Amino acid sequence: MRCCSVIDLTTLAGDDTDANVMRLCHKAARPIRPDLVKALGMENFKITTGAICVYPNQVAVAKKYLKAINAEHIPIASVATGFPAGQTPLKLRLEEIRMAVADGASEIDIVINRTKALQGDWQTVYDEVKLMKEACGAAHMKAILAVGELGTMENVYKASMVCMQAGSDFIKTSTGKEGVNAILPVGLVMVRAIRDYLATTGIKVGFKPAGGIRNAKQGLTWLMLMKEELGDEWVKADLFRIGASSLLIDVERQLYHYVYGRYAAEHQLAMS
Repeated sequence: MRCCSVIDLTTLAGDDTDANVMRLCHKAARPIRPDLVKALGMENFKITTGAICVYPNQVAVAKKYLKAINAEHIPIASVATGFPAGQTPLKLRLEEIRMAVADGASEIDIVINRTKALQGDWQTVYDEVKLMKEACGAAHMKAILAVGELGTMENVYKASMVCMQAGSDFIKTSTGKEGVNAILPVGLVMVRAIRDYLATTGIKVGFKPAGGIRNAKQGLTWLMLMKEELGDEWVKADLFRIGASSLLIDVERQLYHYVYGRYAAEHQLAMS
């Protein structure tokens, strides 16, 4: 159940439609079948996912559907800044953030400039991320490092530190579109950077692994990493998220097996 509450339930496909987003909103508001929730004695917890995550042009659609089902309390996260490559002019990247916030996004997942990172131009990376944070206004900002494109663990650590220093509320492993996404060795480097930053500044920064996390066992492994390295505060949605589109399906599947002693047929679990 803890996995459910920290998932950023995501749809980031080229063929996303209003119907996809509507289904996503319904699943986020009721991630687990009511009979399973009742059997587990958790009816009073009002479990939802941590957020939903969509493209900027779907933010207004998501806001409309969440309002229609009385689930406006679920945060809307939007990718921005030329996701996933970030290869657009800075002016356009900043305007995309402002548009998403104006449409109702309360969280923005930005991508860093990997070109500048690979060239060792960390000042430009810092300056851009700082401007992105300013463009977010009151919205929380998650900085996507795209670790599969940074080349070395040293670059992953430097990128983590630069993004935190520039004001990122979260650091995130990947867009989910790279060849290497959320893997534990990289996650450990980023989590240690968060720990070092906390020790130096007293500021708590969240962490979001994303890409390739598809089953409940993987989700629990990431939760264990957070608990062991950063403590109980980092297993809650305000400081930890998992970016995933299919993880929730397996979590619900495993809960069904726990309650009924068998796995559900595909048609017995709602699509997300």
